[in-house]
Amino acid sequence: MDGEVIPPEADPGVAVRGDVLSLDALPRVAARSAPLAHEFEAIVRTERPVVLKGLLDAWPAVAAGRESAARLNAYLKAMDIGAQAPVMEAPASSGGRFGYGPDLREFAFSKRQDGITETLERIERLMGDPTAPFVAIQMLPLASHLPEFVRQNALPLLPGVMPRLWVGGPLRTQTHNDRDHNLACVVAGRRRFLLFPPEQVGALYVGPLDNPPPLSLVDPEAPDLVRFPRYRQAFAAAQVAELGPGDALFLPKYWWHHVTSRDPYNVMVNYWWGDTATGLERANDVFLTALLALKDLPEGERSYWKAMFDAYVFGDPGEATAHIPPGLRGALGTMSPSARAALKHQLKMTYLRSPP
Repeated sequence: MDGEVIPPEADPGVAVRGDVLSLDALPRVAARSAPLAHEFEAIVRTERPVVLKGLLDAWPAVAAGRESAARLNAYLKAMDIGAQAPVMEAPASSGGRFGYGPDLREFAFSKRQDGITETLERIERLMGDPTAPFVAIQMLPLASHLPEFVRQNALPLLPGVMPRLWVGGPLRTQTHNDRDHNLACVVAGRRRFLLFPPEQVGALYVGPLDNPPPLSLVDPEAPDLVRFPRYRQAFAAAQVAELGPGDALFLPKYWWHHVTSRDPYNVMVNYWWGDTATGLERANDVFLTALLALKDLPEGERSYWKAMFDAYVFGDPGEATAHIPPGLRGALGTMSPSARAALKHQLKMTYLRSPP
C-alpha cells in the first residue's frame, strides 16, 4: 500500500433500505499501512478515522496471541507484579452486551478490582461455555500494572502516552465516545468498530450525561426503529472498521463507536491522548455551563445566543470580525497569552461571585 490511504468501500446508500439496516453494506473505514511519525501526525490532523494495517506486527504479544489464547495468557501472567485489575462482569443473559440496566440509572454489569492472573485464568476457563458470565479486564494501566509489557511492546508513534489493556470474550460495548483521541490496537482476536461522526449525536438516542460514559440506547445489531426512528439518519452516516491481530484504528476524539469482540478470546491495547485542556478552557465544562445558562432561556434569547455562537465561535472568525481593526478585536480575535490570562481571571472572579 506504500502508505497510501485507501478510501472507504461500498455505497452508504445501500446500507439503509426501509426498515432493514445492513451492517455488512456499510462503507469501510479508510485503511493504510503503518505510518511514520510525521505521517501519523498528519493523520491525526485530518480528524477522520483510519485503519493502520499491521502496525503491531513486530509485537511479541501479537505473536503470542497468534499462537493461542493460552500462550498469550501465559505471556501476560508472567509479567504480573501483583497489582489489582479493573474487572467487569455481565451475566450470561446479557449476551455480552455492556450497556445500561432497565432504568438507565445503573449499568447492566458489575465493576470490581481483582487479581490479574486470577482473572486471566477465569476468562480462559469460561471460553466456550454458553452458560458462563462475560468477564473482562478493561482499561488496565499497563505502565503501572504490567510494566514489562510496555518495554517489550513499544509504540514509537505515541511516546509518553500510557497504554491500557483490555482482555475478554465475545463482548459488545454499547455506542459511546471519548474526549480523547484513541488508537485502538488489536493484539488477539477480531474486533468490529461501528463508527458514527460526532454530529450524529441527536440521532443516537444517548443516555444520561450524569452517568458517564453516556451510551446510546440503540442496539446496532437489532435496532428498534419504531422507538428510535432517527437512528436511520445516524446509520446512513456510519462506517465500519474490521480489525485483526496487529491492526490498529485511529479514532478521533468525539467519534461515537460501538465495539464488538468477535472471537472467544480478545485482547486489545489502546492509547488515549489529546484532552489536555484544563479549568475554564475545558470544553465539556463549558458545555455544561451552557446547559445551565442557555438551555432554559426564552426562545428569542436562545436564538440570539445561537447566532452569537454561530458567528463568533463556530463560523469564520475572519468574516465575522473583518470590519474591526485587529488591535480592537479583543476576545473575538487572536488573543495573546496575557489577554487569555486576563479573560480567565475575569471569568474566575465572576464564577466566584456566583450564588450557589
